[in-house]
Amino acid sequence: MDLECYFKKGELIPAIIVEHGTGEVLMLAYMNRESLAKTMQTGYTWFYSRSRKKLWNKGETSGHTQRVLKITADCDDDTLLIEVEQKGPACHTGSHSCFYKEIWSEENHG
Repeated sequence: MDLECYFKKGELIPAIIVEHGTGEVLMLAYMNRESLAKTMQTGYTWFYSRSRKKLWNKGETSGHTQRVLKITADCDDDTLLIEVEQKGPACHTGSHSCFYKEIWSEENHG
């Protein structure tokens, strides 16, 4: 499969990781051509670290792996949605999802 259409706007593409079954957003990370190809080859998520400038495999050190069930592109081919089976917490803080810090809610500001 030719992956070039996903990198027309830049060298990295954002990947939104969602949990299979619940649809909960677990995290957002970035992929380059190599990490997307490795993800598709291995069936586990691989990302590109912008700070360390290298590939990393989710769960490589923690054991909190993400088995990929489906990868979908958005209408513009510039964002990926990756459905995974999450083992353990997704966030390095130990939280199930990286999105746990509420900063605004209509409920609290209505």
